Parts: sequence; structure tokens; C-alpha cells
Amino acid sequence: MDAYEFIKDAIIEGKFVPGMRLAEESLAKEMNLSRTPIREAIKQLEAEGLVIPLKRGVSVRHFTKEDIRQIYDLRTLLEGYAASQAAIHRTEDDLLKMEKANVLYEEAINRNVESDMDSLKDIVEVNQKFHEAIVAASNNEHIHFHISKVVVVPIVFRSFYWYNSFQLKQSLEVHKTILEAIKSRESERARIAMHEHIYQGRDHVLKHLEQIKNIHLLKEEGK
Repeated sequence: MDAYEFIKDAIIEGKFVPGMRLAEESLAKEMNLSRTPIREAIKQLEAEGLVIPLKRGVSVRHFTKEDIRQIYDLRTLLEGYAASQAAIHRTEDDLLKMEKANVLYEEAINRNVESDMDSLKDIVEVNQKFHEAIVAASNNEHIHFHISKVVVVPIVFRSFYWYNSFQLKQSLEVHKTILEAIKSRESERARIAMHEHIYQGRDHVLKHLEQIKNIHLLKEEGK
């Protein structure tokens, strides 16, 4: 695993907690690398909004309730529009990719072990494949660019962390509704279904935000 993937995974999984200072020297020692790849990785993570600059080094970005509301509001607008456009422009190949992603999503849910990070990674990865397939089917490269700027992976990951088996299956059912709307070329139905899907994710993150903070505090105290 390269420096970028190592640091990003540590942020996503909560090993590097919000507010934690990341220093090039200590990261280089931990990964047994020179400081150059660490510096490049940090630059990339800063561009993605996962870390913020300090006078010396960077720290893991902390997301407030207002940050989360704003991020999800933008996601709702962009991904809702993408879904509506996918219903208009989708090809048979696009549908196959969405259907395959949903099959993989269902399989990952069925394999899921609660609170197991590897299970969670699988679910997040295949969920992302479904959403990316919809964006690709929208036939608008500008949507992909803007969505990539507002889909904050640590927030998505933590939202799935708190899902129980029933809630994961509910998420799958919404995926199926979105897919059916796109397949039937019902653009407004696809947009509305995607809106609700994104807002459910937002509400889940906000509901558990205090619990996430408490976990981070416990990790800090345990150091």
C-alpha cells in the first residue's frame, strides 16, 4: 500500500481521528518511507479536503453538523440530477453495470459482520460502484467532477458503520427502486428516489455524530 492509500484508509477507518496532527517525519518512520511520498500524499489529501494545513504539518479535518448538512445538500442536488439524466441517457451497458453493482452490494450485505472493518470496506466500495455507474450513465462528465468534490469518503464510511442488517437491506431496496426508475426512463422518479436515499444517509450520520465523537475521544485518551 502506498503512502496516500495508507493515510487515507487510516482517516476513513478512524485510526487517524479528526483534529489529529499528522507530521511527515512520524508518518515516514511509521511507513518506512522517505518524506517525499508522504509529502505528495498529504498534498493530495489536502486537495480532497480530508486534511487541513497547520503552521507545521496538517491535521485530520473535523466535520461539524453544518458541514455535513451542506455536503449532503450538495450531494442530493448533484446525484439527484445525475439519476434523472441517467434515466434519459442510459444504455443497456449502463444498466448492466448498475445491476452488477447491485448484485455485488447485496452479496456484501449478506456477508457483512457488524463492526468488522473489512466487511464495511466491501459494502462501501460496491455502494460507490453503483453510484458511479449512475453518474457515468448521466452522460455528463461535469457532474462526475463536481460529485467527486462533495462525496467525503470518511463520512460515507462512518454512516455505514452504524447501519444494522435491516437498514442495509433498506438501502439495497432503495437502490433497486432507483435502478427500476432509470431502467423505465422515469427521470423524475429516479431523481426523487435518489434524493431520499442521500437524505437518509445524511440523517443517519447526524443521528450518530455524537457517538462518533465519543469514539474518537476514547481513542485519543487511550494513546
